Amino acid sequence: MLKSLLVTATAALLAVSLSFADQSQSKVVIPVNKTAPNDGKQMYANYCAPCHGVDGKGRGPAASSLKAQPTDLTELQKNNNGKFPDTHVTAILQFGAEVPAHGSSSMPVWGPILGNMNRTNVQDKQLRISNLTRYLETIQAR
Repeated sequence: MLKSLLVTATAALLAVSLSFADQSQSKVVIPVNKTAPNDGKQMYANYCAPCHGVDGKGRGPAASSLKAQPTDLTELQKNNNGKFPDTHVTAILQFGAEVPAHGSSSMPVWGPILGNMNRTNVQDKQLRISNLTRYLETIQAR
């Protein structure tokens, strides 16, 4: 599992490096692999880790190319009086957030993936959001 996280991080770093080499390119392109909708950890590694880091602390390989530092996802529970804000996290994953680092209401990777999903497959979208939310709860600082 660690090997797949390292491969993902390396691929993201390569994408960031290539975007810096081509100064005419204004967006960072992060290669995304297809993931199982029931594997929150795998979705995190593919969709979130390039910016938020493998450890969730906001220091992923693509973080430096964003407008603002990505959120430390391990502090969500601590910053919410000891309760994991699952409803808030679910809303962010489903609808996006006005976060300067993202440049829009969608996260650079996750937003387009959900936006491009077949709108008739609502169950798959909800399953992905639910499982990613549950995984984020497991990485909270204790």
